[in-house]
Amino acid sequence: MIILDTLVIGGLRFVLRRIAEAVDAQLDDVEAIRESLLAAQMRLELGEMTEAEFAAVERELLARMREIRERTTGAASGGGRVIGIDVSVADDVAGQSPDGPRGR
Repeated sequence: MIILDTLVIGGLRFVLRRIAEAVDAQLDDVEAIRESLLAAQMRLELGEMTEAEFAAVERELLARMREIRERTTGAASGGGRVIGIDVSVADDVAGQSPDGPRGR
């Protein structure tokens, strides 16, 4: 009986994990958010939604898109923080120091 319980719990855990992964993928899908925004725009044009309702939906969807993009670009660029800057200056006047006076 313990083996059967372990198999059932393991199977249930597997299914729930897959469902959670699918939900996360759907929430992070920019194309799905764009489609939702387009659907809301169509509902507005058909008169099924007021301007205020559309503005609220649009604000929420655009915020989600921005959050996803910031998360994906932040992860790709190492957190989006500037660690240091390397600057070099080249003088276009031959024979003079960059710190000295320039010939006019």
